[in-house]
Amino acid sequence: MFLFRRNGPRVTVDEAHSRTSGDRPDAVLLDVREKPEWNSGHAPGAVHVPLTKLVAGATLPAEAQGRPLVVICRSGHRSQQAAKLLTERGAHTVDVEGGMNAWAAAGHPVVDERGNSGQIA
Repeated sequence: MFLFRRNGPRVTVDEAHSRTSGDRPDAVLLDVREKPEWNSGHAPGAVHVPLTKLVAGATLPAEAQGRPLVVICRSGHRSQQAAKLLTERGAHTVDVEGGMNAWAAAGHPVVDERGNSGQIA
């Protein structure tokens, strides 16, 4: 279920996890944090494109093109910006309330760049 707010639709971390994991996820989890943050810890299976690159005009990786996007950052601020930008480009997006901080606090998995247990930076 989407929660509509002034800044656009948002989902909880539990909704984000259920939509983007499993054998047949219905959406792609798009992490828009910067590379050092991503390397330190991200959700398994997430796709990475920093907000700074999206703002500069970067396109989405093939695995995210034409798919619904669940956008996440550290706390939820950058993901709102990215979701708005991507929606303006025609993508179907929602952003995750509380970001990766809330994701980790809810007990959802976090891995580092090597696939080991990660942490949110």
